[in-house]
Amino acid sequence: MSKPRPTRAEYRYFLEIPTRWMDNDVYRHVNNVTYYSWFDTVVARFLLGSGAINLTDSPVIGVVVETLCRYHAPIAFPETVTAGLRVEGLGNTSIRYGIAIFREDEEVASADGHFVHVYVDRATQTRPTPLPDALRKAAAALVVTPAG
Repeated sequence: MSKPRPTRAEYRYFLEIPTRWMDNDVYRHVNNVTYYSWFDTVVARFLLGSGAINLTDSPVIGVVVETLCRYHAPIAFPETVTAGLRVEGLGNTSIRYGIAIFREDEEVASADGHFVHVYVDRATQTRPTPLPDALRKAAAALVVTPAG
């Protein structure tokens, strides 16, 4: 049995992203790799906007250790998408971000998945580091227990 498509109500942070002509592939829909770019963009914009992470000098950085994307319905240029973001897991050194991509004004997702960031020391980029308080607080505001 397939998992139901997520709805906008299940997410806490949103970012509109216009599609680009170059996002379409030979089959006249947005290519699968573009969805991962949207996932990365909504997480980065949330982190930067919250002030929890500074890309140039924060002592910890998030590295992606796992991604997943489920495709439910096609999207094509020149549509605008909205990326919805939630936090599905908040650990000591990691965050699992749940992401959904909504086409135009649709209430159900055209795609959904997740990103797992493990936060590491910037200098070594290998040693997991506890989440800074500001990051934990910002992420906690997005915590949603996924349905199903």
